[in-house]
Amino acid sequence: MPMIKQASRAIEHMTARERRIQRAKYARRNKMHYIDKLLNELEMLNLADQRQMPPVLSVAINKVIEESPEVTVLAQTKPASVMEAMDALYEIQDSLMYNQIEDE
Repeated sequence: MPMIKQASRAIEHMTARERRIQRAKYARRNKMHYIDKLLNELEMLNLADQRQMPPVLSVAINKVIEESPEVTVLAQTKPASVMEAMDALYEIQDSLMYNQIEDE
């Protein structure tokens, strides 16, 4: 195979790899931003001494937990209270930040 063709394939491979890495970084950032938003809503409920979550918020949090392989087995159960939901989201967020540091 000619050298130019080899170089071209190597560049294509690196470009595809860089795109995958970039997509993963954006996905992680977007997930962290969404978790921040959910945590803010939970904090408002907590400050108002609300222990139960509205159904819409509960569904959103459960979806994040289900889609997060970072969650420990204990946190995979659906949170029954505002504090349990906050704990689960903080665990996911911590894991995302730790993985980000490892990737860089």
